[in-house]
Amino acid sequence: MSGAGAPEREAVDGAGVNVVVIAGTWHDTITDGLIAGAQRVLDAAGAAHRLVRVPGSFELAVAAQAAFAGGADAVVALGVIIRGGTPHFEYVSAATTDGLTRVSLDAGKPVGFGVLTLDDEQQGLDRAGLPGSTEDKGAEAADAALRTAIVVRDLRGTAR
Repeated sequence: MSGAGAPEREAVDGAGVNVVVIAGTWHDTITDGLIAGAQRVLDAAGAAHRLVRVPGSFELAVAAQAAFAGGADAVVALGVIIRGGTPHFEYVSAATTDGLTRVSLDAGKPVGFGVLTLDDEQQGLDRAGLPGSTEDKGAEAADAALRTAIVVRDLRGTAR
């Protein structure tokens, strides 16, 4: 399981940062855990945020693009893709990752990547930030997006 070597983080001040959390609707238990973790981090940082739901992980990129066009400073993309017996997993995983990367680079703004690509459901339950989970990937994705939005803002010299 990943997570080893994760840095200790000080609290971050997210005041003035507008974040859109976009989550797929597959695997509700896991996705709801990811959303809760992301919202907890954003609330603690004082960042403005809202939640948008899309049908699945494939649709995250176009929704992220729309969020940036609407003025978001950062997006947190959350989804669950579980390997099955067909190549569908590889296609959706690659398209989702590539699409979110492209949107982020085109916008010049961060996308926190909280899309879990899993071999089985238990791996998702272990990473969803639920009671008994060993990791909280929704919180990690929100933290990464928020911290990067602040870095980008500072590098561009824009005030809060």
